Amino acid sequence: MAPYSSPSSRGSGIARPAVSAALLTLCALTLSACGSEDKADAADAGTAVTTRVTDATGTKVKVKVPATPERVVALSEMDLDASLALGVEPVGLTAGRGQKGAPQYLADQAKSIPVVGAVTGPDIEKVVQAKPDVILAGQLADEQVLAQLRKIAPTVVTIDDTKDWKKALQLTGTTLGKADEAEKFLADYGTRAAALRSDLGDQAGASVSVARYSAKGTAVMQQGVFISDVLKDLGFARPGIQNDKGEGHSTPLSDENLQEIDGDWLFIGSLDSGTDADLLGELAKKPAYQQLGAVRDKHATVVDGTRWTSLGGAQAAVSVLDDIRKAMVK
Repeated sequence: MAPYSSPSSRGSGIARPAVSAALLTLCALTLSACGSEDKADAADAGTAVTTRVTDATGTKVKVKVPATPERVVALSEMDLDASLALGVEPVGLTAGRGQKGAPQYLADQAKSIPVVGAVTGPDIEKVVQAKPDVILAGQLADEQVLAQLRKIAPTVVTIDDTKDWKKALQLTGTTLGKADEAEKFLADYGTRAAALRSDLGDQAGASVSVARYSAKGTAVMQQGVFISDVLKDLGFARPGIQNDKGEGHSTPLSDENLQEIDGDWLFIGSLDSGTDADLLGELAKKPAYQQLGAVRDKHATVVDGTRWTSLGGAQAAVSVLDDIRKAMVK
């Protein structure tokens, strides 16, 4: 499996949709979709104060957004997860990795939200049609695309190079006027994580491996990704190369190196609940897989890869705690 790379590392690989003359005209005529900062000031005067947000790029540029955004476009899985966790239903989303729409674990919550793009980048015209008053741009790094989005509505890059879901949730909370809700969510998560860590008993500090399987083969999750941060919160060790930072989102392995996914416990998933999930049955028949210690000890658990091995987010983190509790706490 070829490793995923974030949009920030692919830069020029992101689609750069052109803005047509008709689209620019629509922007000019539709304040709710494409107002300038001056127009936003006029609209806000006497109706609501505005919030100035420094986004995740680390620059000193501050993005002006409405105090209580009502029409939010979420351009990453993490943005969608965070918005829904804070009680805000976006008016547009981008499809998750390996998905035609929202990530599988958010499908029910997001079933009425239209798709306005893919992992490779947003469809600018669809974003305009959504008439957002704020755009959560995830880890989008293509300056040309960002410039187009900023003509539509205030645009906040929510995910920095660490891909830390907690920091992204806090920034999203500030942007959406839900800072208190974000802090409460994080406090509740911390309480649940601490309780799980205590309840692990003699499994506390065990080595936990996380892998993904698809038609392209097996891939292992290393440091610098969502799931590794959650496991760190629980005090787990990681086996072998999973202690090292990967070059991409995941690291492909051959069957000859399948021992790299072994550990005291193994959690393995797929992004596709259909085809890829069926392939897991084929993996289970391979001698190299059957020889893994975690498999022999019946410590191997199949999980939803859209929660465990994709970009992640607030609700994904909580669901990971639930999966671990079910598997490891007796």
